[in-house]
Amino acid sequence: MPRFLFFLLAILWIASCGTPGKDNNFEKFAIRQDSLFIDAYKQRDTVAYQKLLKGFLSEYEALSTSDQKRFSNFKSNANYNLCCTYSLMNNKPAAIDYLKKAIQSGYFDYDHIQTDSDLDNIRKEKEFIEAEKSIREIGDFLYILKKGAKYDLNDKIEFPKFTYQSAENPNLVALRTSFRLDSIAGSGDEISKMVNLLNWIHNLIPHDGNHDNPTVKNAVSMIRQCKLENRGLNCRGLATVLNECYLAVGFKSRMITCLPKDSLKLDNDCHVINMVYSMSLKKWLWMDPTNNAYVMDENKVLLGIEEVRNRLVHDQSLFINQDANWNHKPTVTVDEYLKHYMAKNLYKLECSTNSEYDLETSVPGKVVDYILLAPMDYIHHLQGGKIEKNPEVNSTLVIYTTTNPEFFWQAPEL
Repeated sequence: MPRFLFFLLAILWIASCGTPGKDNNFEKFAIRQDSLFIDAYKQRDTVAYQKLLKGFLSEYEALSTSDQKRFSNFKSNANYNLCCTYSLMNNKPAAIDYLKKAIQSGYFDYDHIQTDSDLDNIRKEKEFIEAEKSIREIGDFLYILKKGAKYDLNDKIEFPKFTYQSAENPNLVALRTSFRLDSIAGSGDEISKMVNLLNWIHNLIPHDGNHDNPTVKNAVSMIRQCKLENRGLNCRGLATVLNECYLAVGFKSRMITCLPKDSLKLDNDCHVINMVYSMSLKKWLWMDPTNNAYVMDENKVLLGIEEVRNRLVHDQSLFINQDANWNHKPTVTVDEYLKHYMAKNLYKLECSTNSEYDLETSVPGKVVDYILLAPMDYIHHLQGGKIEKNPEVNSTLVIYTTTNPEFFWQAPEL
């Protein structure tokens, strides 16, 4: 069946860190054109489809390089749907040709190509089998994660220490008292307090992956601005707020950016969640405010990000809480959320070395250190860190890389 682009975009929007969502003439044109492509597919009208594709490519090729990258999924899906059309008409050479064009323009949905009955007429062709293998290397996310499972425990490069701001910090005290976080956390055990704060943030602020977060990026300011403007935050904003709430009640917490391998450099999506340290379990725990989700093993013991990644690699059982949801829609499942979406985004992991209030609000002269954990088949050591400057505010980001998970997941000093 054809790739319905609006559905693909919706799925990415549900769990993504957020990409620019500004409307423009090309996006509106491409969405209309996509609908016409589907109509031509249904009619098996390759003449009309080719005419539509020619018009689309004329507009697409007039875009800047960055906009072509941003809208490449429209082009790849247009080529894929034409491949399906030709396959259904048993025009095997044309079908193979447009499948190759789809891949060249960024098509990588390996799961879909495995089950799409439209392709049955070409599935045994040698060129199809070769194309299928190439898609697997970029689109079978669990396969890619397993290939990238190995780390190097001997990686001993020096990095800044991880630090966690004290709950006595005046800003965190103000956050704790202003929103009565002790009452929200409740009087139960440590885990129940962590879950209660997760639920509160998830219910307080909706996820909005189509827009940027406010300029001032701290919990007090963002909660108030969301209420004032009746708006939401993307996953990074939600994780920022939850992270500061955890710090404010005395938990050690970090905000983790989960990233794909992205061989084609076309995937702008990532996901940001939290990990909070449990003194009773003596480990970090997975908390995702976008999806109100935490992850457990078969004994209902909560797991951390490293444990989830390892269980995915080794095909071990994983469970999520029954009330996991996106914006109060019960669409979060183990298969889609963990085995597909997070399998993609657990390839690389990044977090700041300092976990503190207002960390990512840009101001002149500010320096923020980040650590990137990547597997051995990806890592490129950058001695002394990789420096990236923000010319607009003269702030500096320093990104260190490691392939040693023991360093990245070290327990906080008590």
